[in-house]
Amino acid sequence: MESHAAALLPLGAVLLVSLALEAVGRRTRLPRVSLLILFGIVAGPGGLGWVSKEVQAWYPLVNVTALGMIGFLLGGSLTRATLRTLGRLVAWVSLVQVFVTYTVVCVGLLLLSVPAPLAMLFAAISTATDPAATRDVIDEAGEHSPFVHLLKGVVAIDDAWGLIVFSLSLVAAMMLLGEQPPLVLLQQGLWELGGAILLGLGLGIPVAYASGRVHAERPLLVEGLGAVFLCVGLADYLEVSYLLACVVMGVTVANLARHHKRPFRALESIEWPFAILFFVMSGTLLAPGDLGLLGGLGLAYILLRLSGRLLGGMLAEVPTWASGLPLRWMGPAMLPQAGVAMAMAYVAAEKLPQYPSLLPVVIASTVLFELTGPVAARFALRRADTVRGSSP
Repeated sequence: MESHAAALLPLGAVLLVSLALEAVGRRTRLPRVSLLILFGIVAGPGGLGWVSKEVQAWYPLVNVTALGMIGFLLGGSLTRATLRTLGRLVAWVSLVQVFVTYTVVCVGLLLLSVPAPLAMLFAAISTATDPAATRDVIDEAGEHSPFVHLLKGVVAIDDAWGLIVFSLSLVAAMMLLGEQPPLVLLQQGLWELGGAILLGLGLGIPVAYASGRVHAERPLLVEGLGAVFLCVGLADYLEVSYLLACVVMGVTVANLARHHKRPFRALESIEWPFAILFFVMSGTLLAPGDLGLLGGLGLAYILLRLSGRLLGGMLAEVPTWASGLPLRWMGPAMLPQAGVAMAMAYVAAEKLPQYPSLLPVVIASTVLFELTGPVAARFALRRADTVRGSSP
């Protein structure tokens, strides 16, 4: 009984404290994501110790569950109507952001005499975003503008491009260092992406077929949860990207289901409690002293990533056919960074232990981007809406 109390008391307290933090967010205009992560840092073992390490052990399960749901919901936003209207812009903005961010970070670090393999890995990690934080800022703002629909689409596929770039960069880095055969590494990277797409399609088609025949709320919720859990579990078993697989499954259901909105609405009704636990428990893994790990390399990485994001948004707006929306605000809206970047950093640190500075820098920068990124995203949404409202 004591073991149950030790696990359930902190979880119950976290959910109730989140209600108070939402009220604080409404009064201070701070995004609730930043407040929840900050609460996790303070309450975690590195802070006041309110959340024990036994509760932290639940994080991997909460992480994949929350991100699996969010990936599925983001994929659901890419309907035929949205793709017809914004499909070319989604592809354009996401590719420009990835290319510009990667180039700015890689070239900047090389000019600072950082070894080429390490510079390439930092650059690849810099392209990752946090779809959970970005989506929550959108939901909290209650925006439904074309800019918001575009941002949802870009965030949904941005990490797919990031995973491709990271896989290729890891192969190139290991080739420069004479590590494992590059062909084996390239095959693993291609399988992680291609396998995820196949898995998403393979599960999305039957789920879409079943959705048109399920009407009641409870069966729809069971169907949505079951599909996400099955997708995440199979992705882990097959060693493919579970986030990309869930996004592809969401896109498939949204475009093939007879009543495509039903499973997404059902899942949205319970997604927020999982997201709360995800944000708070992400904070518990960090310590207030982590920012002290940055050093000169970390500060350079943060400034270069910030510059790359801002420049990417401005360059995306240059073509005349892409200038109908205030795309320059896409960069600040894509600053949040968490789970995907951390996963990349852990893989890179495991494959290339000769670069011990990689993981601490990514951890410390993640703390900063995850706390300040949602604030920047909310500001970008407001500015984009102001520009759109003042345009003729």
